[in-house]
Amino acid sequence: MHNSSLDSFTPAELRKLRSLKSPHGIQRFIDDMPYHLADTAWSPRHVLRENTAHCFEGAMLAAAALRANGYPPLIFDLEAEKDTDHVVAIYRVNGHWGAIAKSNFSGCRYREPVYRSLRELAMSYFDAYFNLRRERSLRRFSRPVNLSRFDYRHWMTTDQPLWFVAEYLFTIHHYRLITPHMARNLHRLDHRSFEAGCVGRAEKGFGIQK
Repeated sequence: MHNSSLDSFTPAELRKLRSLKSPHGIQRFIDDMPYHLADTAWSPRHVLRENTAHCFEGAMLAAAALRANGYPPLIFDLEAEKDTDHVVAIYRVNGHWGAIAKSNFSGCRYREPVYRSLRELAMSYFDAYFNLRRERSLRRFSRPVNLSRFDYRHWMTTDQPLWFVAEYLFTIHHYRLITPHMARNLHRLDHRSFEAGCVGRAEKGFGIQK
């Protein structure tokens, strides 16, 4: 099933994805792409063509690259309050979880496969996940989603936007990371942590994206 779904890529596209070889190689490739702020939902093929991506598109490309290198194409959703969600490609090595992510914030990207559970992995993003008011905004994480469920819609290579994946993420169960009492008592980030998290951030006149 995996091989037949990958056949929708051209030989050149598939060689490129396989040349990344490992989750860390995939992350380096995604890091080298410029971050863009357009309201798009490109497929991995479209991202390869344009050589730019935002959070959601980076996760889709990472999931396709993971699949090309022998991993299942898994993602999960980090859900925030007073902030945007963050979609992350996830993988497991020797029973431990890691993550690949494209982010406009320096602390919301790669995670080594050292986390025993998805909750541990999600919590690793907590301190680095904040809005421009310096509020720590991460609240929930979803169960993992295997993108092979969307193979019939050609999610890896279609020219149509992948809004159907984003919409699906809104429908699935999310697990709470902190209690309402904890959330009410959170402190804002200090100036130094805020500046460190924003290093290299792409900006435009309005809005914020993870």
